[in-house]
Amino acid sequence: MISDRRSFLEKMSQIGALSLLPVAPVLANSTDTLPIEENNHFVADPYLQNPGNDEITIVFITSKNSFSWVEYGSGTYTSKREFGYNNGLIEANNRVNKITLSNLKPGTEHKYKVVSTEILGYKGSKVEFGETISSPLYGFKTPSSGDEEFKMVIFNDIHDRPQIIPQLLYRHGYTGNKRDYDFVVFNGDCFDWVTSEQQMVDHLLKPSTDVFASEIPFILTQGNHECRGSFSRRIPEYFSYPENKYYYSFTRGPVHFLILDSGEDKTDDSVEYGGLSAFDRYREIQKKWLEKEIETEAFKKAAFRVLLIHISPWHSGDWHGTMHCREVFGPVLNKAKIDVQISGHTHRYATHEADSTHNFPIMIGGGPLEGNRTLIKLHATSKELNLKMIRDDGELAGKLTIQKKSR
Repeated sequence: MISDRRSFLEKMSQIGALSLLPVAPVLANSTDTLPIEENNHFVADPYLQNPGNDEITIVFITSKNSFSWVEYGSGTYTSKREFGYNNGLIEANNRVNKITLSNLKPGTEHKYKVVSTEILGYKGSKVEFGETISSPLYGFKTPSSGDEEFKMVIFNDIHDRPQIIPQLLYRHGYTGNKRDYDFVVFNGDCFDWVTSEQQMVDHLLKPSTDVFASEIPFILTQGNHECRGSFSRRIPEYFSYPENKYYYSFTRGPVHFLILDSGEDKTDDSVEYGGLSAFDRYREIQKKWLEKEIETEAFKKAAFRVLLIHISPWHSGDWHGTMHCREVFGPVLNKAKIDVQISGHTHRYATHEADSTHNFPIMIGGGPLEGNRTLIKLHATSKELNLKMIRDDGELAGKLTIQKKSR
């Protein structure tokens, strides 16, 4: 597994060009610019999604339609091969690849690389193949149900400023030369509004794979700005969610996580969305799921229970989305007696102790502007849950220490 800390200054120089699109070269003896046919390449290097004790999903994007697979194995060998399947057909002639590795050994180091062969076309039943490309060798470790420690970092409200990812992780995500986290969360509003694949690659996927995402898994929770833009409905194509839903739960080490989708902050009939929103109904559906989820054995047995939601139902103003989240989620969350909620949205970092309206503490991260950016670091053991919110200049913006309770 790659563990050496790469040069922060080198990454800063690279990240400055992330939002620039390539310009077609000028042809000799011509005043016109014409696109030049590029060889197949990885538009997005592999990034890890939806890890379980015995499985993980690897996502990557090629520039041309291809037949792709993953070569992998435990230890130092990559003797196994896995493809994507759909209704008996191996996935091919596509660009966005989501390949799940199953039957992995829990708590084990694994190596992998991704491979793609361009598909030039079809002649009847015959497939014409082109060049084959492959990635470097990467590594990851599967979690185990017996893990007694878990470390995670949480971003929020990046808003199309990709340099925030390497800046905060290189400054605050390491102990010595070793990554000080097992998992990364982007807790909503990575974008202002989503208009293209290129935007997602340049402003989230590439800066993430440059720093961690080929070896450390991450999740993107939907913020209200992920609901906006011409490409917003295609976001799930590029990530792997349990049951393809933005609301779900998972357990890592001593922590059981609940992820809720707070949706839009405006009413469903807001004119700017053309009548194409139904977030009130969506939140009601999530409430029914949440009522069942807090009765599960996994939730009840967990040493700690943590909620991730972009818009906090409390301390987030009185917009419709906030108030409806409070109405539908609030009573269930208070009944559940979660240990802490982690949110964003307000662009004002704050830590709120339990009060008469919510019986658990709430930590809300800062906004995208320099001096207000925060990285929340979660460290859980079987006995204690620690949260530190660190500002981009290194100042401690908030802190919580929660002891394991007798349920």
